Amino acid sequence: MSTSRTLASTSWFRRLATRRLAVAFLPLMLAACALDGETPADPTKSLVMPSHWDATSTQGGAKDGTTQTAAITTDAAAWPTTDWWSGFNSPELTQLLAQARADNPDLGAAAARIAQAEAQAEISGASLWPSVQLGLSSTRSGSRNIKGSAAAGLNGAVPLNDYAGNVHQASLSASYEIDFWGKNRATRDSAQFSLDASRFDSETVALSLSSNVAATYFQILAIRDRLAVARGNLENAEHVLSLIDARVQAGADSQLDLVQQRSIVATQRAAVPALEQQERTQLNALAILLGRAPEGFTVQAKGLADVQPPALGTGVPAELLTRRPDIRYAEAQLAAAGADIKVARTQMLPSVTLNASTGVEAATLAHLVNAPTLLFSLGGDIAQSLFSGGRLEGQVHQAEGRHRELAEDYRKAALSALSDVESAVYSIDRYQDQYGLQKDAVAQSQRAFELAEDRYRGGLTDLQTLLDTQRTLLSTQDTLAQVKLSRVQASVSLFKALGGGWQDDGSSFLSQAKAAR
Repeated sequence: MSTSRTLASTSWFRRLATRRLAVAFLPLMLAACALDGETPADPTKSLVMPSHWDATSTQGGAKDGTTQTAAITTDAAAWPTTDWWSGFNSPELTQLLAQARADNPDLGAAAARIAQAEAQAEISGASLWPSVQLGLSSTRSGSRNIKGSAAAGLNGAVPLNDYAGNVHQASLSASYEIDFWGKNRATRDSAQFSLDASRFDSETVALSLSSNVAATYFQILAIRDRLAVARGNLENAEHVLSLIDARVQAGADSQLDLVQQRSIVATQRAAVPALEQQERTQLNALAILLGRAPEGFTVQAKGLADVQPPALGTGVPAELLTRRPDIRYAEAQLAAAGADIKVARTQMLPSVTLNASTGVEAATLAHLVNAPTLLFSLGGDIAQSLFSGGRLEGQVHQAEGRHRELAEDYRKAALSALSDVESAVYSIDRYQDQYGLQKDAVAQSQRAFELAEDRYRGGLTDLQTLLDTQRTLLSTQDTLAQVKLSRVQASVSLFKALGGGWQDDGSSFLSQAKAAR
């Protein structure tokens, strides 16, 4: 009878132990299921870049990427330098850019964002290391028999069960989460990728700042050219007005002719203040880019006469992915999102933490140093979420959706970069042609006006012909000043589209992670 009871008891204990082991290892059995998720597609590997630029290959150059227009080459090694603005041969522009890089508030804010990202990367990397704490404590505790204490007040006796004592402790404890599933490493990686993104974003801000300073500076010079044209045309219009007035006094022309020319003079005079207002607005904008107050600010150059678009190189399209900081920013954001997916998935897995502590204890501070009692503990725990109401699953889905969004952002950034270069190269070529044609148009208009004026003086042509040639001259001269600006601005746009000479030097965490794959 006793034997059967013993066997039954043993069987019961075995079943209980088996169940407890099953419960203990249930989180580990769920691990494979939690990690079994679809790997997000990597658009950086599937994106197909063209072999050459269409805008240059359609301008008479060969498609092998070696010969193009006189001003542009697409040789693989032909990329802008980091001081691309020096090609415009404007010392004043170089000085303005140096001031902007030193004092611009947007660049200052970008630097602050980098500092924040560095701190966050440091915080995120701390989970890979043990946490160690040192503790010191001193406690006085005791007990007192209330009734006995009251009696002691009558006869002076101290109750035997009253107690009071001190406990002094010094302890050292440590805890460490074993990174079985790579959650802590993924958290660290996400922060490092985000730090890279902040640095790439700062380079993007710097590139935009440089191109905006150059564009605004050239805009001011172009307005000054247009002002010079407007003032010169006003002088011409006033000269024609005096000529017509003399003919009216002689009875050769009517008052209507005189009034018509006065209207032209008034229109030309009104154009000057409008251009002066545009100049002041652009000067104020440039001052803000430089990080200074606009009061009293001006630039010394009088126009675009000494500014010539430099020779340019576009390299090959495939290299654009590592030469545009905004593309690298999008790629770093995408890499951080990929690490976040792993973090979200590993949140569904058990966490294992080791804990250890040691210390000394004594009733007096002297004994704490000389004759303490040694304390120690060593253990660990495993924790697994069994039910979260869908919170953990939702976090995984959210991270995956964020990754898909950033994948499209990356693809858009790459395609937009290609479009920027194509548009800028095409614009440079077309504006170069337009500039030559417009110069010829101005020369012909000037000649036509001079001939019409001479013939009008001699009575060989009517006033309407003179007025028509005058209007044509005014229009072509103003258009030439604007085409000059467009030609220079197109060069600035191409420099910006090519990344302004920037290139990832391979020191970023993103570059190192890609190299390690």
